[in-house]
Amino acid sequence: MLAIFVVMTVLVKVDTSSWTRSFFAVTIVCMAILSGTSTIFNSSVFGMTGSFPMRNSQALISEQLPQDSPNPPLVAPGSSDSQTPPLRPILKKTAGLGFCVIYLLFITSLVFPAISSNIESLSKGSGSPWSTKFFVPLTTFLLYNFADLCGRQITAWIQVPGPRSKVLPGLVLLRTCLVPLFVFCNYQPRVHLQAVVFQSDVYPVLFTSLLGLSNGYLSTLALIYGPKIVPRELAEATGVVMSFYMCLGLVLGSACSALLVHLI
Repeated sequence: MLAIFVVMTVLVKVDTSSWTRSFFAVTIVCMAILSGTSTIFNSSVFGMTGSFPMRNSQALISEQLPQDSPNPPLVAPGSSDSQTPPLRPILKKTAGLGFCVIYLLFITSLVFPAISSNIESLSKGSGSPWSTKFFVPLTTFLLYNFADLCGRQITAWIQVPGPRSKVLPGLVLLRTCLVPLFVFCNYQPRVHLQAVVFQSDVYPVLFTSLLGLSNGYLSTLALIYGPKIVPRELAEATGVVMSFYMCLGLVLGSACSALLVHLI
């Protein structure tokens, strides 16, 4: 990973105007390698923490917010067992929580950043720094990540609803309402849907806060519950499965976000 980082850093200083396609291909390959190795590493670490108390998983998930690489535990209970754990009972027991994780991250990546980063201030024509230079960075990226971090940290003290409660999937499904709320803010450019329902800059700030807070809180709950509803000997493998659910939700949401942008 360090070698790829060096290559990508060097390419920043290289004139690539004469070989843009090759440069694009090299960049995509480097990103694929980085993403793949990072996913394997993070999934392995999250799997190991599945054998520890929930506070350890919660701390790991909160630490991963800024995309830092978590420090793996030195010893994981049961990690010396070389037998392959059965996948079917894990999938069966975690089906409900798996749906919550997938749908949570599907909605989040459907909206953020494809939709939210294109919402402009209604006073952009005034030329003020807030409405032109700082509106999107602050109200989209900084606010979302801060709200997401707050949601993750809250799970250290409050863990409701429980893993088998029907309220949890209900709250997850309720986040679907956030999609039209963002769509009818001042998203630009608009081709098919011309109506801007929310005529104030306060609304995207409020909706982004709700998106980040609910994503951080509910996704952390679902992820830390997963390894605790299976037998102890399956906890480590369940942690890896929950990480797979997370990646699947992100992939599906990112793919569908392009379609949503086209429909607007």
